[in-house]
Amino acid sequence: MRSPSTLLLFILLVPAGTAVSQSQKSKKYTELDRIAYYTVADADTSRQRLNLVIPKKVQQPPLLIWVGGGAWSYVNPDMEMDLARKIAASGIAVASVGHRLSPATWKDSALNVGIKHPEHIKDLARAMAFLYTRAEQYGFDRDNIFVGGYSSGAHLAALLVMDNRYLKQQGLSKDMVRGVIPVAGMYDVQHYYQVLAEGNGHAFADNHIGSVFGLTPAAFQDASPTTYLDSLATPMLLISETNTFKYTRLFEDRLRAKEYKKFEVVHVHRLTHGQLWKDLSYADKSIYRDLMIDFVRRVSIDPVRQ
Repeated sequence: MRSPSTLLLFILLVPAGTAVSQSQKSKKYTELDRIAYYTVADADTSRQRLNLVIPKKVQQPPLLIWVGGGAWSYVNPDMEMDLARKIAASGIAVASVGHRLSPATWKDSALNVGIKHPEHIKDLARAMAFLYTRAEQYGFDRDNIFVGGYSSGAHLAALLVMDNRYLKQQGLSKDMVRGVIPVAGMYDVQHYYQVLAEGNGHAFADNHIGSVFGLTPAAFQDASPTTYLDSLATPMLLISETNTFKYTRLFEDRLRAKEYKKFEVVHVHRLTHGQLWKDLSYADKSIYRDLMIDFVRRVSIDPVRQ
């Protein structure tokens, strides 16, 4: 039986509700906090919001749309701001995006209200549409938009560029995403359910997975990036750590079986799920953060050379 520490990989043990620190702002970038990207009458502007960090002295930088982790149930875009600032300091704009949340009674009985798939991914598509149409206002390059995420955010980032329905609903296309960076995620819901059930029991798996996706085979298939392998055309940097290695390896094997060539994979065998997140977010020098930055730079189209 697998240990719980291997299974509960989407639970980041970091404080909830940490506010964006104004004191950390640098002359290297401009930071715009708590921007509502969806403002219809029934919008949840406390969740459907983003923080935007724009590097100074860089003309039309590429944009990385980033979705943090939290089991689809307690994602907080403010928690991703250390990483966002470090990437922005390298000359890449970053939008840390929040989304509406699923119930998480498996963690806290009070967390009993929320949404299910596909509402999370619809929010991410809305955020991209908001940013795409305001590229000139904020000063980044709409032709060099990247999407990435950590943990549950990695799943959403991959799904956005593989299932075109959600961007199409916003008048956009997955072809408008220059590259995707899923870090420490899962990409096949059926496989994720099986691992949770084997390690923690079917009741736990039913509670967690059912609250986020539902429990039917059709729901599992609909929410899995592995379902849409034939439609993938976006360059991808795929990163795992010890807890998500098997999930990522399954995805990697499926990509190789399809002979998909436009992806790179890095397995970080020396760090756990939480340790990699802390390395990306807090380390003054992170080779894994540098890999992300290098990927954006290499894959971006340089308008000067066209």
